[in-house]
Amino acid sequence: MIHLDTSFLIRALARGSAEDRRLREWLEDGTPLAMGAVSWAEFLCGPVRAEDVDLATHIVNGPVAFLPGDAASAAKLFNLAGRRRGSFVDCMIAAIALRAQATLATGNSTDFRRFEPAGLRIIAP
Repeated sequence: MIHLDTSFLIRALARGSAEDRRLREWLEDGTPLAMGAVSWAEFLCGPVRAEDVDLATHIVNGPVAFLPGDAASAAKLFNLAGRRRGSFVDCMIAAIALRAQATLATGNSTDFRRFEPAGLRIIAP
């Protein structure tokens, strides 16, 4: 299972990008893809075109919910990673992927590398 981060999905919508090529490979291979609700909310903040939202909806089959246990996990990640200002959303995204035992595809690997000691697996284009 691969969870798409907001940055990855936005870049994948640019035809010919590394993320676009990678996403097409996964779709052709039948790799299960999903996206956490937090990443989905970021994506919808846009700017994003309606046709991109429609396409993304078909790719990820709806967002994976952020659950109460994810809140506790995100708080733990936030504290373990040094309580960096502006990083809590990344903690929430990582918590959902960790619960789902998914690898996180991201265009911003430096934002998520600090969660690797907690078990997060990352794919960067």
